[in-house]
Amino acid sequence: MKDPKLSLCVYCGSRDGTQPAFAAAAEEVGTLIGRSNWQLVYGGGCAGLMGRVADAAISSGARTVGVIPQSLMQRELGHQGLDELHVVETMHQRKQLMAQRSDAFLALPGGIGTFEELFEVWTWRQLGYHDKPVALLNVDGYYDKLVEFLDQTTTHGFVHASQRDLLLVDDDAPRLLARIAEAAKAATSPDDYRRI
Repeated sequence: MKDPKLSLCVYCGSRDGTQPAFAAAAEEVGTLIGRSNWQLVYGGGCAGLMGRVADAAISSGARTVGVIPQSLMQRELGHQGLDELHVVETMHQRKQLMAQRSDAFLALPGGIGTFEELFEVWTWRQLGYHDKPVALLNVDGYYDKLVEFLDQTTTHGFVHASQRDLLLVDDDAPRLLARIAEAAKAATSPDDYRRI
């Protein structure tokens, strides 16, 4: 396999959620990663949307990297079909290694963990720890109210418009991945996760 053009970190649920569109979107993203000769970096589980995006990426020929804490190996069932599965001690190590191995970040539908990961890498971006694209795929309106709230934070003066604009939002997976690829080309600053 030739070297991947881009390494995309995907955050998503370890459950499937209630809408078939969520699973379909995870599988579509995994397939697009493979077809684009990208690498998938994700939380290393085989359950829920995490498993679906990984399985679709593998089936489409993508290189896959999972990072999972030892404490979640049983709960999230570490995926045994990946090119790399890193088992780490803490969630902080997990998130830092995922960030270091990635050129861009994408959140799909998920729960508390997905929210936390998305907001953390977005915060790191606006603080200058990295210059990598951060994106949100709004599947079937799942994030409509969150996007509305984020816009409100700008209206009320807590988030500057330039910070808000760092988060790419779209409801179309191919279009959003194309935007991510374009934004990744513009990334110029080296990572500096030592300050985290």
